[in-house]
Amino acid sequence: SKTVLDASSLRLRALAIMPQMLLVSPFAITTTTTSPEGVSPRVGAWSSSSFPLASSSFVSRRQPVSRWVTVREMSSSSDVQITEEEKSVIESQIKAKGDEIRVLKESGGDKSAISSLVQELLALKAKLGIEPPKKKKKQQQKGKQQKQEQKKKIEEDDEESDYITARSVNYSRWYNDIVRVCGLAESSPVRGCMVIKPWGMSLWDMVRSDLDARIKEHGAENAYFPLLIPKSFLSKEAEHVDGFAKECAVVTHHRLTADPDGGGLIADPEAELEDPLIIRPTSETMIWNMFKRWIKSHRDLPLKVNQWANVMRWELRTRPFLRTSEFLWQEGHTAHATSEGAVEDAKAMINQYADLCESLLAMPVIRGAKSPSERFAGAEDTFTIEAMMQNGWALQSGTSHFLGQSFGKAFDVTFQDENGKQRDVWGTSWGVSTRLLGALIMTHSDDAGLVLPPRVAPVQVVIVPIPPKKNDEEGKATLNAALDQLTRDLKAKGLRVKVDDRDYMRNGAKYFEWERKGVPLRVELGPRDVKNGVCVMKYRAGETADEKQSIDLEDAAQAAISGLDEMQNYLLDTARDRLAGGTTLGATYEEMKNALETDEAQLFDGAGLYLVPWKCDAENEDKIKEECKATIRCYPFDVNEMGMADGKKCFYSGEDATHMALFGRAF
Repeated sequence: SKTVLDASSLRLRALAIMPQMLLVSPFAITTTTTSPEGVSPRVGAWSSSSFPLASSSFVSRRQPVSRWVTVREMSSSSDVQITEEEKSVIESQIKAKGDEIRVLKESGGDKSAISSLVQELLALKAKLGIEPPKKKKKQQQKGKQQKQEQKKKIEEDDEESDYITARSVNYSRWYNDIVRVCGLAESSPVRGCMVIKPWGMSLWDMVRSDLDARIKEHGAENAYFPLLIPKSFLSKEAEHVDGFAKECAVVTHHRLTADPDGGGLIADPEAELEDPLIIRPTSETMIWNMFKRWIKSHRDLPLKVNQWANVMRWELRTRPFLRTSEFLWQEGHTAHATSEGAVEDAKAMINQYADLCESLLAMPVIRGAKSPSERFAGAEDTFTIEAMMQNGWALQSGTSHFLGQSFGKAFDVTFQDENGKQRDVWGTSWGVSTRLLGALIMTHSDDAGLVLPPRVAPVQVVIVPIPPKKNDEEGKATLNAALDQLTRDLKAKGLRVKVDDRDYMRNGAKYFEWERKGVPLRVELGPRDVKNGVCVMKYRAGETADEKQSIDLEDAAQAAISGLDEMQNYLLDTARDRLAGGTTLGATYEEMKNALETDEAQLFDGAGLYLVPWKCDAENEDKIKEECKATIRCYPFDVNEMGMADGKKCFYSGEDATHMALFGRAF
């Protein structure tokens, strides 16, 4: 028969056998099974000899085997024993109570009711010896705070350092160091936004100047449209709003007022806008609203406008030039009478972008079409140029979109054709941004700093005069005369020249600075050089970059022209070889997956890009993205127009291929 014992009796007997017991943690649950020999727990070792009640009054030897749970509570020194059946009931109650709390939270239930249920849940868990979660100790919180402070200090030290991390050590850090140390940009007080410094802005000016001429040659005229767009405009094109909704910054009030509680300024509750305004993520909606006013007849078409502007797309993880919340760009928008005219316009502009990258930036690109899941929000087709960076990752460098009639219909833009009938217009949009500067940096630069192709360099030639001795007035006059003549000769050839005559800086420091800034050609000119009728030239990159050349002053200007052209071609050829060597043709999916799933941005010598046969399938595309983080960069024009995918099987599904697709990791 079973003897019923109160808690104090159990406690006294437990104390009596304490030396023989194997102690477990305060909330250990010990399952025991009776047997003819006594109680033999699975954890610990209780026998009939060590527990007097086990063989007689506590459990009859002839009773059926039953299961017991021993729970030791922190609140007392007693052990409370419950059966497996009781334990099962309590666990069911815990689950039900947890579900009840979860439903109440999701439905926005009263906090006091939720708190009461939580206390009931904790009480049930206590019956099984489950300890409530402990609050973090002050020491742990202090340690976390110290780590955050150390991280902040490291970041601050990095911002002040002029050290450039080697690409082979950490490619991502190398990129950030180049941007900072070479004076291109730095972070601003506004999270996600950067300050473009004069040297970085001068590079963008070079890109803008070249591209603006191309845009005008294309037949587009520059205009400017408002920064703020009514939210109702964005809602008119369903796919468009879905594509940009998560990135929009919204203006909800039109003035501030003093906080009555003395907390500074707050949005004036009486100044809330009826229709909130979106800071433009792109301008399709605003421009198509204006097109409705401007387009009446077929004689008004094609209509082509372009604007140079800033846009805002809220980003959580940013990288200077490559991905920032605010960036500079140009956006072109056109309206056409026919689908063919619109497609032709979109393809013409992607070709202009590609030519700019190759001829100005010495950066080869792959031209192609995006897969349906990668298209611009609201577009029927998106054309792209993709460049490969030195670490093997791709960078989308420009896009052009065939919009079909989606925006025309959304904003009711129609025209009267030659037969007097009203027709919907067809549209395009196209643009490049300051992201091109990030591409430029990662295509050519090295561990010493920027490397700028001569055609885009704001300063193509820097002349560093080496002054004569302090009291040598005659030598100084002779040097200045030679310096002026050399400068005139170089400028007469159309070169952008700077004379660095700072007298407070040593020549070695000047050489170091201009090398870091990526100036293509440095010319040194001193009294001895003038006496010999020569100057000394040193190129930033190219086959002769490691040597100094002594050139006759009379031939210096023409020599500079030839040398800079050679450097431009050298950089383009090097980048082309890298793109060709970094693109794998005909790999299996497993080969690509194994190479890319561990290919991170900080690795310098990455796996590169993969050109493979592919059956267009958005679901499989998503699976690949999840499995190895690779995306379809594009369906390249050239190989698909050649029919390279014909007769091939998709490298992922094994079905008939529809395209040759370029896969890779991307910034």
